[in-house]
Amino acid sequence: MQRDEVYVLDMWRILLREWRWFVAGALLVLAAVFAFAHAARPQWEATAYIQIGQVSGVPPGQDPKVEPLARVLERLKLVPFQNQVMASIGIKDDAPEAKLYRKSLKIEPLPYAGPLVKFTVRGWSPQQARQFADATVTQLQALHQKLLAGPLAMTQARLGEVKADLVSAQSERQRLAQAVGDTHGKDAPTASVASVLLTTTDAEILGLRQAEGDLTVRLSPNYTYDTSLMWPIYVPRSQAFPNLFLVMGIGLLFALSLGAFAAIVRHALRRSHGTTMSFNQTEDTRHLPANGGRGAQAGRDAVASNLQAGVGSP
Repeated sequence: MQRDEVYVLDMWRILLREWRWFVAGALLVLAAVFAFAHAARPQWEATAYIQIGQVSGVPPGQDPKVEPLARVLERLKLVPFQNQVMASIGIKDDAPEAKLYRKSLKIEPLPYAGPLVKFTVRGWSPQQARQFADATVTQLQALHQKLLAGPLAMTQARLGEVKADLVSAQSERQRLAQAVGDTHGKDAPTASVASVLLTTTDAEILGLRQAEGDLTVRLSPNYTYDTSLMWPIYVPRSQAFPNLFLVMGIGLLFALSLGAFAAIVRHALRRSHGTTMSFNQTEDTRHLPANGGRGAQAGRDAVASNLQAGVGSP
């Protein structure tokens, strides 16, 4: 019965027998990995977080952000926007640096952290990667400042109107207070009307002060700000590509696999060659020389004579 299972011991014997092929296959892969690791151009990766600008003095129920998060993500992915980023630092659209920038730009939304936009971009040096990230934020900030200009001007104008109304109301209150003092005890109806107007003016002043305080808080840096970096750009000291540890680890795995495959293939070829030779030798026995054929025929005749003699005897 033929045994089809392959055991670890059998594999070990094959590797020991065909160790030259195993070593040759492993060395071939390791040489290719070593050449790739030293020939590939190093790349460094910069990570940045963008805080989307907003104006807090918008009508109730409206999003104070200058642009929704989804729209900002789509804008960053647009090739024209990316070309504008490259043009802002003096790089042409078809330059290798621009191709690396467009290929390596990775965007990740963080809707529950602000919202924020996390993005990574690569360059052929740490300084270039940092420059790419800073140019991206600067270009987006310039676009958002144009969109923020209108709502910010309207909110500031509203604050100016409230302040002017407050000054006017305070002046009116002083006039009414003086009128109440002058008519006190002289003209009772006039004094009563002046008192009512003074009370109304006091309520108006209170409302204007509350509106002024609310608008001032909304226009403070905590609630109204431009699109900017949330934290400084981070560029690790080690290069992002090629990752030598990862490349060498994968290369070693492939080297062992290819070495074992080469040894197994060589062993299979050797066995098939040996089986073919044995089969040919068996076939050759059918074509013996003439002398060998006559000797075999004589032997068969002698056996037949002995059998006949045994049958004829009593």
